[in-house]
Amino acid sequence: MVQEEEAASRIVQVQDRGWAWVVLIATVLVQGLTLGFPSCIGVFFKDLQYDFQASNSETSWFPSIMTAVLHAGGPLCSILVERFGCRTTVMLGGLLSGVGMVASAFSKSISHLYITAGFITGMGSCFGFQAGVTVLGYYFIRRRALANALASTGVSIGLTLWPLISQYLLDEMGWRNTFLIFGGVLLNCCVCGAVMRPVPVQPPALSMKSCPEQSTEGAHLSNGNTLHHKEHLPPSLCAACFQTLQKYLAFDIFCKNKGYQIYTIGVTWMVMGFVLPLIYLVPYAIFSGVEERKAALLISIIGFINIFMRPMAGLLSGLSIFTGRRIYLFSVAVLLNGLSNLICAISAEYSILVLYCLVYSVSMSVIGALLFQVLMDVVEMDRFSSALGLFTILESVTILVGPPLAGLLVDVTGHFSYVFYASAFFMVSAALFMGLSFCTMEAKNKLTETHKLPLPENPSRGKYTEVPTELGPDKNGPPAVIYITSI
Repeated sequence: MVQEEEAASRIVQVQDRGWAWVVLIATVLVQGLTLGFPSCIGVFFKDLQYDFQASNSETSWFPSIMTAVLHAGGPLCSILVERFGCRTTVMLGGLLSGVGMVASAFSKSISHLYITAGFITGMGSCFGFQAGVTVLGYYFIRRRALANALASTGVSIGLTLWPLISQYLLDEMGWRNTFLIFGGVLLNCCVCGAVMRPVPVQPPALSMKSCPEQSTEGAHLSNGNTLHHKEHLPPSLCAACFQTLQKYLAFDIFCKNKGYQIYTIGVTWMVMGFVLPLIYLVPYAIFSGVEERKAALLISIIGFINIFMRPMAGLLSGLSIFTGRRIYLFSVAVLLNGLSNLICAISAEYSILVLYCLVYSVSMSVIGALLFQVLMDVVEMDRFSSALGLFTILESVTILVGPPLAGLLVDVTGHFSYVFYASAFFMVSAALFMGLSFCTMEAKNKLTETHKLPLPENPSRGKYTEVPTELGPDKNGPPAVIYITSI
């Protein structure tokens, strides 16, 4: 009992205060080094095409694989987090990211780049990013919305700095030496992971109470049912694989939790268009006659505005008026983000592109600040790691095919503007699907709850009625009470 009280006091001391803010700073840096990194790939698009004699579709596979693996590695990351903890997983991710970029500097073909910078660096970025998001959920409880918003500013810092640094290093020493330097920079994720020490976990009361019952049951089995116990065959390989997938991919939550199901499908469809502007904006500007340095500055403008807008979006979503309604705020942001792509598609003048970046970055800030916060609202925190694994691996499918299909569209039509029309279509349709689906589900839940309320007056009030002392399968008995929880 004393040990439980000491563990609880240690949890109170680290959550939402003290070392939690150090972990938050480390998570900001990790997200800037991982999630922000793919934004600079557009700077190298033209040089990679020239050196490897590759088409737009072939070149776009490189950032597509990197971003897809960054999301698809979620289940493996969940296994590593459960087995070794968030600290070791982030450090391993930093090591893989650095090794992948160093190896990519010696690539002889575009296919080699798919493996080194695409797969290896993407997998390392996945470990660092997802383990960092998971550890925030344990260090912050009351201020979790603010912590997620502040952590997402790391992506904004990465969006601001990576393109500018990439363009400068590319002009000075070429893309191979630049990738070599990037490998050393990404190793700093190991330093960030070192400060993410585990949170003291209080033993759950349920498991403490169930120990005597479990021991009694075990003794009973060993004394009376020994022969029957030996007759049980070990589970088959297929059953073991199914249990493992269900544990780390949260298929049970996907089937039972309607909110998680709608949100996962909506975001999976959304990201097919969400990643396209960040990859094709710089090539589009250069193709339209904009100077390379000014074209790279466009991504930095988006990132710079995100630095200030994401914390504001996190503070806004933390207000009591948005409690249980963050999904609607998220859907509106996705809708505006999709409509903003029409500005870029209409004209490629630099002033219009700057205006597009200003409008696009505001909606992008809200999306980035709420993406994982809404997921934490929809699922329980003790299953968040596995829910995040399924959530991101489904995202990776559309992320993988989105940019190459957009590159194929450019190769066929010869116009980059169709990429932004396609992005607008995916974003707007996803926003309408999520917003209307949650609205319909909430209305249905309220209707069900209303029908389950007891009648205000009972005609037989005041009369004696015999109440059975035992519950039986009486079909004429009162209906069971159904408790509806909010999304």
